[in-house]
Amino acid sequence: MLYAGYQSVDDFFGPVRTAALWGLSFLPQGRGPLGRMSRQAAAGLEMTSRFRLTHERPEFGIWSVLSGNHEVPVTEENVLDLPFGRLVHFARPTETALPKVLVTAPLSGHFATLLAGTVRTLLRDHDVYITDWKNARDVPRSDGEFGVEDYVAYLIRFLEELGPGAHLLAVCQPCVQALAAVAVMSEDHNPATPRTLTLMAGPVDVRESPTVVNDLANEKPISWFRRNVISSVPNRFPGAGRRVYPGFVQLTAFMQMNIDRHKAQHRKLYNHLVAGELAEAERIKEFYDEYFAVLDLTEEFYLETIDRVFQRAELAAGDFTYRGRKVNPGAIRKTALLTVEGGRDDICGMGQTAAAHELCASLRPHLKRHHLQANVGHYGVFNGRKWETEIYPVVRNMIAALE
Repeated sequence: MLYAGYQSVDDFFGPVRTAALWGLSFLPQGRGPLGRMSRQAAAGLEMTSRFRLTHERPEFGIWSVLSGNHEVPVTEENVLDLPFGRLVHFARPTETALPKVLVTAPLSGHFATLLAGTVRTLLRDHDVYITDWKNARDVPRSDGEFGVEDYVAYLIRFLEELGPGAHLLAVCQPCVQALAAVAVMSEDHNPATPRTLTLMAGPVDVRESPTVVNDLANEKPISWFRRNVISSVPNRFPGAGRRVYPGFVQLTAFMQMNIDRHKAQHRKLYNHLVAGELAEAERIKEFYDEYFAVLDLTEEFYLETIDRVFQRAELAAGDFTYRGRKVNPGAIRKTALLTVEGGRDDICGMGQTAAAHELCASLRPHLKRHHLQANVGHYGVFNGRKWETEIYPVVRNMIAALE
């Protein structure tokens, strides 16, 4: 009923949004009092037209990258297409071979395009690939299930596709799966085991500096989450009947954490539109176009993440298993480890990602590094000015050192 109710409300507002867009085309433009009144009306209509969520993956929007002192074109290529995710390559012309980097995107209600800024920066010096997860409501039930261990299996498969000598960079939630994948590959002496593993603001051990997010995940039993936030995909979609954690539920939870900030941003957007400050308005719209693009998670992935990562901290406790075998991060001996945390991260507390160093007990000291970036929140760890100017150079140097 949860999903059907949401879809009914969205369907109801569809004509309202259409009418708002229609009205925009009839408003005159001009200066003076009448012009301002027209802009106020236009701003109100545009805000109304934007009252929606999307469930389609936006474009990464990376068409070129600065190489040296000139721009070179970038082309997206689907290298491998599996039922629940694609391996996407950002191909670019280059005179010399660049280090291959697989960016592991979180599967937490948003598309991998949320990391477009991360990818754009990495492309300056690297050959970049990304895990492009599919919206679970668009995956037929006949394609089976997708849980936490399936995520690990996908990472291993993607790394094998890249071949020996690649580097793995995980952002946020999948730091646990990335560490598990490298541990399994190291123990198996898999030739595609990455040379470096960068973990950025991820919940390796949520028992360290618990945040509000951690508390919310622990205050209810798994049965409560199954009853209250899991719903079936409506019949109109390819994944009809699949049990999912809807992306709109996750987005609502995220927004409630910083609701005053989101309200203030939308007031700013309205004021920019009224004042004719289109460049400033466009920056806010671009952020929310991405932020309001949501995808559904499979029931099993969501519930297993709550249970195994946030409630029982299996990997940190030494209890994480993969396909029936115990995962041992101590098997990692050759893959250099870099962990990155934000000093103002209210989603992943300080120490949660750095805990990976203690787990990787067999790594020699020169293959370990931790970077704490002061004065950045969760998103700032992998996007924005601090990422580009202070964090990225650390990531780049770690990769270069192991080439």
